[in-house]
Amino acid sequence: MTTSSASEFLLTSRDARGVVALTLNDPARFNALGSDMLAALQQTLDALVGDASVRVVVLAGVGKAFCAGHNLKDMAAHPELGWYQQLFAQCSRVMLSLHKLDVPVIARVHGMATAAGCQLVAQCDLAVAADNATFATSGIHYGLFCATPSVPLVRNVPAKRAMEMLLTGDFIDAATALREGLLNRVVPLDALDAEVEKLVVSILQKPRVAVAMGKALVYRQRELGLDAAYQLAGQTMAVNMMDEAAQEGARAFAEKRKPDWKC
Repeated sequence: MTTSSASEFLLTSRDARGVVALTLNDPARFNALGSDMLAALQQTLDALVGDASVRVVVLAGVGKAFCAGHNLKDMAAHPELGWYQQLFAQCSRVMLSLHKLDVPVIARVHGMATAAGCQLVAQCDLAVAADNATFATSGIHYGLFCATPSVPLVRNVPAKRAMEMLLTGDFIDAATALREGLLNRVVPLDALDAEVEKLVVSILQKPRVAVAMGKALVYRQRELGLDAAYQLAGQTMAVNMMDEAAQEGARAFAEKRKPDWKC
């Protein structure tokens, strides 16, 4: 059974497995991240926090593009520092909500992903793209360095490659984005949904508690020094091992059978 709902800017659905699909729904503006779109995303992400029935989130877009980032026409119409500060803070809250969500978030990318749209891809935990997808941090073409998109970009892509994207605003294709680490997989457009489903199924076969602990640990330890990272990782593994899912996994290994997880 799948439940779904729609707003002017965001389509949402959830199936019986706990897979939540969030689809940006402003195709006329290439799913631009305006205040209304960001508010719809934030409200939905907030509602997912603490919901143990959610296992995976898939983020996609309607129309010809995944997401074209912020709408410069809107920004030009509000030449006010406070307005810009509010918009970028709102966008950063959405990105941090994706980061802090305790389940994996998969970007399903087709067409164009530019500026804050490229940021959205980089911020997701995993990303699968159609071979027609293109990526750019293109604000520099209009005198605006993509500062907030740079935050997740430099955490995905090698530093010099990220700097080239940020300074030139040039597009890269899906094959290049895969090679540089922005994407996990690239497939033909007609195989995109099936490839995303492969990742979803693989994640669903793992205990939710281990996935949640793992996601939190990977991001936390990356910001620490080596000693502290190992201390945190060791403590996380010890706590994880005390969970029934890990105990069942160990028993199954010893008994040479598949684990029987109730999760």
